[in-house]
Amino acid sequence: MTGSEAGGSGRPRTSGPRGGEAGSSGSRAGAPPVIRLGVVGLGVISRFYLAAIASSPRFELAAVCDVDERALAGHHVPAYRSHREMLDAGGLDAVVVTAPHDVHAAVTADAIGCGLPVCVEKPLATTLRDGLAVAEAARARDVALFTAFHRRYNANVLALRDKLAGAAPIEQLTVRYLERIEEHVADDRWYLDPARSGGGCVADNGPNALDLARLFLDELTLESALVTRVAGVDRQAVLHVRGSAPAVVELGWSHAGETKDVTARLADGTVLRADVLEGYDEFEGSLWHEYEAVLRDFASAVAARSAWRDGGLAALDLVDEVYRREGA
Repeated sequence: MTGSEAGGSGRPRTSGPRGGEAGSSGSRAGAPPVIRLGVVGLGVISRFYLAAIASSPRFELAAVCDVDERALAGHHVPAYRSHREMLDAGGLDAVVVTAPHDVHAAVTADAIGCGLPVCVEKPLATTLRDGLAVAEAARARDVALFTAFHRRYNANVLALRDKLAGAAPIEQLTVRYLERIEEHVADDRWYLDPARSGGGCVADNGPNALDLARLFLDELTLESALVTRVAGVDRQAVLHVRGSAPAVVELGWSHAGETKDVTARLADGTVLRADVLEGYDEFEGSLWHEYEAVLRDFASAVAARSAWRDGGLAALDLVDEVYRREGA
């Protein structure tokens, strides 16, 4: 999922440490220690992280990094154009990676190499091989590798999950994740470069949509995939997957407007639906509460160290299989 620089919410776009200089903040007696975060990548999605950090008692913004010097202004913490310089400077307890997809694996591996847990935007990597290598590095260093599937924390999605808890079994699930990508990326045009994004809507939106299916149906296997490309970028896809029930995942980057929902048809004929966007009138308005929940879960992951498990590799494996089947 991508975010927009268009604001209007009144939420803070930048934040500084609440306890003084990076590395100097403490905790109330008996409270968990504050986690000092370095954020790598200050593009369209970073403002949601920065707002969540500013409002969380568990986290403190300790450093920011971006290759664009203009993006570094106004954060009131040490700022770096190289993530390696940021890591070498120390003073961090964990790292958030929200840089372009093609550097996710390298930046994450470098942070893990410094013994730091990492929250990385999906996809975990642009290739399954790189994702597996990063996961193995996290296990070897006994740190958490956390993939930020923010849609699984959406209030409407969670309300649907609660309704289904005492209902008839799911007979079929449909997940729609449709948007016009140009309306969501602002100046981050790298999304439209397959070499940098990993492909297109399958690589970018696919992990979020597949994770939603996995949330309701547990582990998934791919049954079929139809991908439509324009100028080398996959702009539409229909994926048939199966977990505890079959599911259809519809992806689109050429959709008029924005449609993101989950529909469950139950064995007794009941149809229940969660509209991810319902109740959030501001463009990308649902992302504020979703990323607050991402950070809450990341705090749990930091404590769990390498015992933490999520669907980052599972989603990357399915995306890889879609592209391999298509190539075959």
